[in-house]
Amino acid sequence: MPQNITTGYKALVDAAMREVETVPIDEAIQLAGRADIVLVDIRDIRELQRDGKVPGAVHVPRGMLEFWIDPNSPYHKPIFNQDKKYVFFCAGGLRSALAAQTAQNMGLKPVAHVEGGFGAWKKAGGPTQAPESPPEKKKA
Repeated sequence: MPQNITTGYKALVDAAMREVETVPIDEAIQLAGRADIVLVDIRDIRELQRDGKVPGAVHVPRGMLEFWIDPNSPYHKPIFNQDKKYVFFCAGGLRSALAAQTAQNMGLKPVAHVEGGFGAWKKAGGPTQAPESPPEKKKA
């Protein structure tokens, strides 16, 4: 018998969008490099390798977010222990809404997420770093 999913991803994202500040892409680009802002890239490492990244953004794999934020976690990262605004982004703006909502629910504040994500960032001409070449495989 198939699973009966009662709350789909759209409802989850809609709820997150209502609860978390959404930063329009033109404003988000202006935040890059500011000392009081931490841009948090939650895309998968393969997305960064394929598409490039935002200079200065901190990469936090989505699966590690809660563990890196919580100071009581053995995986805690000091980047999340600063008096700064945390602005999350993903590829298109859906995962980052969920991530920002989770961070906010954990007590991290202030938080926001970037409308349209990295795709909108690139389209709007925001600064990017080219994808890194994968390491060469050693020949036997």
